[in-house]
Amino acid sequence: MRLRAGRLALYAVLITMMLFYLMPIYVLVNNGLKSFKEVSLSRMWVPPQRVTLESFASAARRLAPNLWNSVMLVVPAAIVSSFVGSINGYILAKWPFRGAGVIFPLLLFGMFIPYQSVLIPLVRMLQWAGHLFSLRLYGSIAGLALVHIVYGIPITTLIFRNYYATVPTAVIEAARVDGAGLGRVYRDIVLPLSVPAFVVVIIWQVTQIWNEFLFAVTITSNPAQQPVQVALQNLAGSQIVEWNVQMAGALLAALPTLLVYVFLGRYFLRGLLAGSLKG
Repeated sequence: MRLRAGRLALYAVLITMMLFYLMPIYVLVNNGLKSFKEVSLSRMWVPPQRVTLESFASAARRLAPNLWNSVMLVVPAAIVSSFVGSINGYILAKWPFRGAGVIFPLLLFGMFIPYQSVLIPLVRMLQWAGHLFSLRLYGSIAGLALVHIVYGIPITTLIFRNYYATVPTAVIEAARVDGAGLGRVYRDIVLPLSVPAFVVVIIWQVTQIWNEFLFAVTITSNPAQQPVQVALQNLAGSQIVEWNVQMAGALLAALPTLLVYVFLGRYFLRGLLAGSLKG
């Protein structure tokens, strides 16, 4: 009886936490289904008297180009930063060299640099590099993708380095004895074993890049190049805020990363656990 009561109390706590976590989604859906006349901050918890999808249609129409910009940003940035981090982690974990003990901490130091402290030099560097190589980096999706690739390298390197540390060194040494070089060992042995780590890193990078706002609003000065998070901010008018459209747009903007965790969350946890044990 006591065990059953404890289990019921545990379920009650878990359900309460789940409802608390889902409250923002309820607010977004509830107010997104209202018309402009009906929506108000004081009645945001009240269900709509008349359900309408006009807010979602308006938000989707206005955010569609920016949603595509986010896709064009996230896909290459997540893939490139993941592969660069994989190669870095492989070398640092399995091909020790002089100075590796200094380079790795310096690389991780990049994770702790506040975004705000590098905005001005970052913009100037993008402008300078654009002029030097005749590329339009500042104000474009390409420049923003490059920034996220560089900023993603420390965390991707850390995850892959810790994961590759669990790969038996004897396997690498056996391949090297057979004459395989650094690239061949990575391609034929390490890369096929890296699927769990790639799942973790890809999910992490997609979520971080999709939801990032500061770099996006600073670097993409051209409205036609702005990702969805910046466009979502622009949905708010200067004098009148259409809260129903704003909340519908927020739900649409959050939906991709929400679906990623709903359908791939278990693989994310498996990938994290795969690199947590030696052997």
